[in-house]
Amino acid sequence: MLLGAALMWVLNRWLPLVRWIAPPWSRWSSVLYVLGVTVIAAAMLRFRRSHTTINPMDPGAATHLVTDGIFRVSRNPMYVGLTLLLAGWGISLGSASVWVILPLFVLYITRAQIIPEERALEARFANEYRAYRQRVPRWIGHTRGGLS
Repeated sequence: MLLGAALMWVLNRWLPLVRWIAPPWSRWSSVLYVLGVTVIAAAMLRFRRSHTTINPMDPGAATHLVTDGIFRVSRNPMYVGLTLLLAGWGISLGSASVWVILPLFVLYITRAQIIPEERALEARFANEYRAYRQRVPRWIGHTRGGLS
């Protein structure tokens, strides 16, 4: 996410294309910042309360499958929160060119992090995880079609 934010800054600085969000409208970015931090904090709190790992690099160490709270809306609320932070940053920067990074971040995090996590959780929690995956989308929205 930090690399994505840095790339957005570089694009804004050296290839801004169209400046399409200017002050005072760019201040709406704070709404996305607050929402992103809130979503991440809610997810981390659910993990802590369930006494399971928050470490995304070792999903096989999970002791509980967390399916309540914010995890009823998204299987990956922390990544949703990071995406909201990047979107807020894009609004703050204000140029159109920075928005190429957001879909690249979503694609990268899905391939490099989420799919391996899903495999580890399915191996660890089997049918319980498969049922959860049927009920709750990978990102947000409906589980039928899309990025679920």
